[in-house]
Amino acid sequence: MTAPTLLNRTPPGPLPAPGLGVWNLYFLAKFALAWKELTGFHPLENLAFALVLLLPLPSPAWRRARLAVAIPFGIALLYYDSWLPSFSRVLSQASLISNFSLSYLIELGGRFVSAPVVALLIIVAAAYLILERWLRFSVLVTGALLALVLGGSPFGPSAATDPVRAGGAAAGAAGNDPEAALREFFAREAGRSVTMPRPAAGDAPFDVMFIHICSLSWDDLQAMGLENHPLLQRFDFLLTRFNSAATYSGPAAIRIQRATCGQEAHEKLYAPAPSNCYLMENLREAGFEPALVLNHDGHFDNFLKFVQAQDSARLEPLPLAGARVAQYSFDESPIYDDVDVLGRWLDARAKAPAQRMAVYYNTISLHDGNRMPGEKGQPGSLETYRPRLAKLLDDIDGFLQSLEKSGRRAVVAVIPEHGAAVRGDRMQIAGLREIPSPAITLVPVGIKVVGPQVHRNGASARIDEPTSYLAVSEIVARMLARTPYAAGGFAATDYVGELPATAFVAQNEDTTIIESGGSYLLSRAKEGWTNYKP
Repeated sequence: MTAPTLLNRTPPGPLPAPGLGVWNLYFLAKFALAWKELTGFHPLENLAFALVLLLPLPSPAWRRARLAVAIPFGIALLYYDSWLPSFSRVLSQASLISNFSLSYLIELGGRFVSAPVVALLIIVAAAYLILERWLRFSVLVTGALLALVLGGSPFGPSAATDPVRAGGAAAGAAGNDPEAALREFFAREAGRSVTMPRPAAGDAPFDVMFIHICSLSWDDLQAMGLENHPLLQRFDFLLTRFNSAATYSGPAAIRIQRATCGQEAHEKLYAPAPSNCYLMENLREAGFEPALVLNHDGHFDNFLKFVQAQDSARLEPLPLAGARVAQYSFDESPIYDDVDVLGRWLDARAKAPAQRMAVYYNTISLHDGNRMPGEKGQPGSLETYRPRLAKLLDDIDGFLQSLEKSGRRAVVAVIPEHGAAVRGDRMQIAGLREIPSPAITLVPVGIKVVGPQVHRNGASARIDEPTSYLAVSEIVARMLARTPYAAGGFAATDYVGELPATAFVAQNEDTTIIESGGSYLLSRAKEGWTNYKP
């Protein structure tokens, strides 16, 4: 038998013609989503993926292996292109997400289904199936990806070119460099602070109370048609451009507890601050006894520990044994009725010997995922948001009236932590707050002076300039120095002249938004700056 030679071996078959096949539909769908600004787009990474898919492989086994790798990679690349939180952010929050109830997870999943998006994808798929006989989509898609890489993508993050003018994150030397503007902003904020003076010995004593509301913004009020609620008309001071600077409860609690200093960068919130920055410590030095009240147990995401870490006394919250449960949180923990809890504090206050008290009250009655007790198959938390909001506003309004009838004097500041994002936008679904947009962090802040025979001379004060916590601290400090409980009454204008303004800078762990000349710039995961278009 003749040994085989190179001349009589069977030649290998021709390599399959290169093409993307059904992957064309994948890239076309991503083009459409990015064009509608429903996702971002990374041209270089997508081009590299397409070239790997186009690489001709002679063996069916190799082609099957490539497909097995390409499917999960394609899903990961789609996620990477989206506006969803980064992989690292999701992993860091995995333990918290695991505490969500099944019903809340199902509700969240349903929010990702958008009728307009589904319709858009159906149109893209139909167009592809009709035209694939006549058009070489693989050539068109690859050419488009190459053009986006070489010519710059209109979809993905790009360096912002809008100048950062006065009223934006920083003015002057920063020019049109958002990073320089951000550095200048934090450098200025680091030098700002407010001192709480001790009231004069002859002044009538009064309490200072901060009501911190989870999940309420101006956008939420407007979406629910409650922006003219009587509570907002009752305030003596209304701050309409107050930026809470955060979108989650932990950072928000730290920021309000450090309200006597300028705004810190997000990454500095978890390190100790200078001693003059702590609100309760400042008020204690001014002669006020601090107190802590929550309408929940504070365990989720270590909220209570965050609050306690901002005060050397490590205050324990008012006991809630026997309080009425009004709702259950997304992790099935009880949420107590605001009227009941505030009433308990008012009863306890009547028995407390302290002449002056500084109270921090936190309520999560509006939190996403809350449900009413004893109801099966009830509407999702977005559907119950309006009645919960109306009740909370009524409850706080009623508490102010009860406080007045009790004969106590108190300056009450109502400050939301952040919004609920009930409407969502093109970049994140309703309830998701990873992008600290103005719709989430611009919150309604009001201050009311309560007490027997107290009266305001003239109209209430409406502050429309951009402000943050330092402005509230300044108003309170001015009231300690010049009591609003004098015999002749007070004028709101006496306390708001030249309040410290704070330009709009809002942050999460890896996302920042700054205001620039009336528009907003977004930076995600250190990928550069792009115009924020909700």
